[in-house]
Amino acid sequence: MSDGIPPEMTELRRNMAAEFSKHWKFFLFQGIVLGVLGVMAIVLPQVATVVVAIFVGWLFFIGGIVRGLTIFRSRTLPGTLWSALAALLAIVLGLLLILQPLQGVLTLTMVLIAIFIVQGIVSVVVALQFRTHLRSWVWTLLSGIVDLVLAYMIWSGWPGTASWAIGLLVGINMLFAGMALISTALSARAGTPG
Repeated sequence: MSDGIPPEMTELRRNMAAEFSKHWKFFLFQGIVLGVLGVMAIVLPQVATVVVAIFVGWLFFIGGIVRGLTIFRSRTLPGTLWSALAALLAIVLGLLLILQPLQGVLTLTMVLIAIFIVQGIVSVVVALQFRTHLRSWVWTLLSGIVDLVLAYMIWSGWPGTASWAIGLLVGINMLFAGMALISTALSARAGTPG
């Protein structure tokens, strides 16, 4: 324990490095797919924005149906009425996003800003925490910083940027996340920790 790191953390890092080495091809494949999808979203941001809105609509719709079915099977549980109303709201919101995705883009843009802020903070913290053990920590740090900068940019231009911002931001985020995964996979393949 010469570097002041608890033995549990050292063991966790060792296990993570072993898993990355064992599954480096999967991480490489995932990074390549994310990178390609990111480039496509950057090139066609308006299309990607609509696709994201429709995808989120389907998530709400299917989630609302599943929740409704669960509530129907357990009607005696407390809070069933509120849960049923939440399920109905999710179904209606999902249908609105599926059928009219352009109207939902403004709200989704605000949600995306919040997601990028949280993801950016988490990426920066993880990168700084593992910087002495992972060679690819710089890419993770850069990915987090990019998330935070993009969140600020879209916030400062809202609502005018909403028609293309979701697609562009998701594309840039996917591209950098893909690059981080590729770097980690190649490091793991070479036998060095990420």
